[in-house]
Amino acid sequence: MAYVTSAGASPARPTGCIFCDALASGNDRLSLILRRGPNAFLILNKYPYASGHVMAAVTRHVGSLEEIAAEEIGQVMELVQAAVRALNLAYTPEGFNVGLNQGRAAGAGVPKHLHIHVVPRWSGDVNFMPVVSDTRVLPESLDTTYERLLVALGS
Repeated sequence: MAYVTSAGASPARPTGCIFCDALASGNDRLSLILRRGPNAFLILNKYPYASGHVMAAVTRHVGSLEEIAAEEIGQVMELVQAAVRALNLAYTPEGFNVGLNQGRAAGAGVPKHLHIHVVPRWSGDVNFMPVVSDTRVLPESLDTTYERLLVALGS
């Protein structure tokens, strides 16, 4: 309900990187970080396409595949696997969209910090249901999704 009632509000534009800000916040729950590793972390998407939409991101502030080290992409993919396992346990989806958008022209919302989206999918879903002015309706709150995934990750 908080998401729906805030639609159309003009929040202050973030001045930094949402991923770097989340890492530096000191409050993983508030920042929606589900798991941290030395080189990568798993974070719940604050504006999800579906309940359970998470992102695995490199910890270092880099924006392209050419810039990251093998151990960084390896850990990102380990987190993608952990996310898929947790989402299967918590939501039993019928499939997943897993993807990376490198650069603004490719659709990257945060083009300077590389991340991979993991979105659970079900037959017949419509990805998201726009109602009014790009407002999305989801069946549960981010707090509930966070808690379900934290338990499924075994954290």
